[in-house]
Amino acid sequence: MTCTSDTVTGDTAVEGVRSALSILVAHSYFQRFDQKQFERAKPYPPLATLQVAASLREAGNRVAVFDAMLASGVDEYQDSLQVAQPQLALFYEDNFNYLSKMCLGRMRKAACEMITHARRRGARVIAAGSDVSDAPAVYLAAGAEVTLLGEGLTALNALVSRLQAHPRIDTVSLIDGIGGIATAVNGKVVIADNGRVVHEGRSSPMPAWDLIDIERYRCTWRRAHGYFSMNMAASRGCSFRCNWCAKPIWGNRYLQREATAVAKEMQFLRQAFRPDHVWFADDIFGFRVDWVNAFATAVHALDGSIPFTIQTRADLISPAMARALRDANCREAWIGAESGSQRVLDAMNKGTRVEELPLARERLAAQDIRVGFFIQLGYLDERLEDLLATRELIETCRPDDIGVSVSYPLPGTPFYEKVREQLRAKTHWQQSSDLEMMFEGTYDSRFYRAIRDLLHDQVTLDNRRRPRSCEDHSGDDYECARRALELRWESLVANERQHRNHVEVAVPG
Repeated sequence: MTCTSDTVTGDTAVEGVRSALSILVAHSYFQRFDQKQFERAKPYPPLATLQVAASLREAGNRVAVFDAMLASGVDEYQDSLQVAQPQLALFYEDNFNYLSKMCLGRMRKAACEMITHARRRGARVIAAGSDVSDAPAVYLAAGAEVTLLGEGLTALNALVSRLQAHPRIDTVSLIDGIGGIATAVNGKVVIADNGRVVHEGRSSPMPAWDLIDIERYRCTWRRAHGYFSMNMAASRGCSFRCNWCAKPIWGNRYLQREATAVAKEMQFLRQAFRPDHVWFADDIFGFRVDWVNAFATAVHALDGSIPFTIQTRADLISPAMARALRDANCREAWIGAESGSQRVLDAMNKGTRVEELPLARERLAAQDIRVGFFIQLGYLDERLEDLLATRELIETCRPDDIGVSVSYPLPGTPFYEKVREQLRAKTHWQQSSDLEMMFEGTYDSRFYRAIRDLLHDQVTLDNRRRPRSCEDHSGDDYECARRALELRWESLVANERQHRNHVEVAVPG
């Protein structure tokens, strides 16, 4: 994949006179291709993509953005290519979108189609993202000239600088001496500098909000939910080391922004776009009580406060942290509970105790903060007793909401290495609702889907207001529904052996 004209060395390129490049920045998460998320109708703009677009524009380039989130399909990208006529097509997935980590098969296919279209129009193509880092060969085969490993900002800046000096520089000269990238040479993937990824310590610029249609997001949210939510990020990465969590972008680092800078960004969103709510896309928001208190103080001083939702861990929710979150205007906190079994949590290397979950729930509820639990089913050697412990956890804690998934083997994780030889023909979910076991766990996918439905129905039931009596005085509707749910559990447990794979599991006596 080498351009054959204007061959110059990398050093000569750096010394050349730089001019503005025409760059079309894109990502490939089409919400329309993910039926569950499309019906959920809670789209968020691609933060990381917009941050990179802003950075490239600050460097003097002519930048446009193709936002796949609300697009109808790849045809719209072709239209953007026609309008922008880019010299460089950059595919930079939104690293803050957790669905990007999963490499949904439909999105990978879309990315490859878009790359092929860009190359046919004569654009140079660079690609970056979680799946790009894990499987560069796929994107190089589709037509990408260079793929970035990890966040890739240092490599990207170097590549763009050389293209500014010589837009038709040959590939060998373009990549010379730049680490943290991959290219294809004679059909083989070559990773430069042994795959060394240079991590960026500096803060990212304000996202280029003006390059996307914010009003489409507003209309989608208001039509479906009656309010408008936007997204922010106060940090990058996570320092904890759960066995199943992939970290191809930031590694095991937690990079926290200054509290005042985050407050100023929230103030900007409030003044510019008037959102009713903010979703913080951080893996862990705040981390320390003093940071949350500083953010609360700063955002109120700026009159920029907006109600927000976060993700966090049970072991971080002290009484002081719960109060600090309330003071900062946090209205909802999602906790990675994962399981009600300590044995499973330990196998995951989660680093939390089951007894911390009800404490966190109680402390947040005391501050009028709603609580959601992320639950993960099907981890290695999970037994029926572990699943029933998760059921008990939900019944005891009564979270306001839950999100349920099955263990998904992500490349680069200890979990993936343990199940690599068990991976079946299906190595990716096509969309986020698949809930398909891709390795031989204790039970089949139908069993875990049934557990998911029962847990969701449990939360729905717990959140119902109990009526005083039935109209015919024959009994309590709530108790009737609870008994029906109990019968469904009993039926599933009684038939659990029919759903087992070829694995012996302990059954509670």
